[in-house]
Amino acid sequence: MGELGAFLKIERSGVSYDDPGERLEHYKEFITPRPVEEVAEQGARCMECGVPFCHNGCPLGNLIPDWNDLVYRGRMKDAIKQLHSTNNFPEFTGRLCPAPCEAACVMEIREGEAITIKQIENTIIDTAWENGWVVPEPPEKETGRTVAVVGAGPAGLAAAQQLRRAGHTVTLYERDESPGGLMRFGVPDFKIEKGVIERRVEQLVAEGVQLRCGVEVGTDVTLEQLRAEHDAVVLSIGSRVPRDLPVEGRELDGIHSAMEYLYVRNRWVAATQPDQPSPRSQAPEPDAISAAGKHVVVIGGGDTGADCVGNSLREGALSVTQLELLPEPPAKRPDDRTPWPLWPQKFRLSYAMEEGLAVDKAEQDFSVVTTRFVGEDGKVTAIEVADAQPAPPFGPVEGTTREIKADIVFLAMGFLHPEPELVDGLGLAKDQRGNIKAPTYATSEEGVFAAGDARRGQSLIVWAINEGRQAARMADRYLHGLGPVEGSDQPGPGDRDQAAGDALPHAGAEPPEQAEPGL
Repeated sequence: MGELGAFLKIERSGVSYDDPGERLEHYKEFITPRPVEEVAEQGARCMECGVPFCHNGCPLGNLIPDWNDLVYRGRMKDAIKQLHSTNNFPEFTGRLCPAPCEAACVMEIREGEAITIKQIENTIIDTAWENGWVVPEPPEKETGRTVAVVGAGPAGLAAAQQLRRAGHTVTLYERDESPGGLMRFGVPDFKIEKGVIERRVEQLVAEGVQLRCGVEVGTDVTLEQLRAEHDAVVLSIGSRVPRDLPVEGRELDGIHSAMEYLYVRNRWVAATQPDQPSPRSQAPEPDAISAAGKHVVVIGGGDTGADCVGNSLREGALSVTQLELLPEPPAKRPDDRTPWPLWPQKFRLSYAMEEGLAVDKAEQDFSVVTTRFVGEDGKVTAIEVADAQPAPPFGPVEGTTREIKADIVFLAMGFLHPEPELVDGLGLAKDQRGNIKAPTYATSEEGVFAAGDARRGQSLIVWAINEGRQAARMADRYLHGLGPVEGSDQPGPGDRDQAAGDALPHAGAEPPEQAEPGL
């Protein structure tokens, strides 16, 4: 349980970052790793509480106190075994998850004192890679059953790995030129370098996952072919329809969804920066979207908006203004609204705005509603905004209308639901929000399962990995229910403890819903 009383003697030492002004000069990750000895000292602060609420905060059910203690005791090889038992890709969550586990830590009752769980997790997996402890784990037996996983984001990657380790033949279809989904083409390299993703992809391939990039299901492979060639299908296609802003002037040139811009920037980095993994199929020609030398306005105050700000600054934008419709959150946890152990709705300065303020090129405004886009010769030149009323529908406050100069505008207001073509083509039932309706991961069509944002709506990477694992469990059960394949190693109905199921938390049940960061 760590060092007795260490939380009283050892101060929290959080994640360290490069100087915000200096890191604008490159696209490398800007986290400064701490020595393992320092991280072990942070692990000593964990007391393995009688009721460890960090488990409640983590959708994956990570055994957090266990590996905190192992790190403290220098047993890093045992720590990565514990970490991998619930999380296929801890280097993804260690870099990109906002750490709801830390918000739920008992130490966080005294705000700002939580155990540095995310930092410890990252150190465990980075140490494991450095020492060669992460190796392919192909199945010992083959079942003879085949599964198609459509979409190679974190949910699809997790589902594919779990199903392959259970002995099924898995084909992973991805319409982009490389796996990773928005983690690869939406999230910038300075938050997660793409080599970190690629080494996991190589592990999946070494385990026997068949990877088909540059293949769009429904176009390059028909839905009939998909169903005919595979015993089961797992859809992890994300929630990719962006929320639009249908106000006057929306048709003007220079107004783009955030992902249009982020895809261009990530492909540019992949093609021009050193030490980039090669694409696995032909990359399309990028659109000519650039913030260089322009006054940029980003509408939306979340992570996607911050990534637009960070890329715009690195391109050399003249100025960046980020607008948020909602009021500015309080500086401290509001106990009347989000008491511990819920995710606190409080102000957090994004990494990108920290960079923009450091070079005096960015500002962030709250309670601002966009009323129309202004343009000349068919191109946007400004946006008209007003102060927003403090409650829904957040209409404009009379007498507060003004204009903000804008040569280019990025809409980063979230996502609505999966792209409907594939969902409708398979005849799948949808919920009221347009997501695939699959309460227990099984859809309305037999043998078709759904996972990730396509099922639950746009959410966190940690939820995506959990969803992939859970969908794999249900698909594995279904495949075994079909009976053994002649000549295969598939066990009978009485011996169905498979890798796709046993490694999962919340065995046989849907994990509890909980408040999510940013929602």
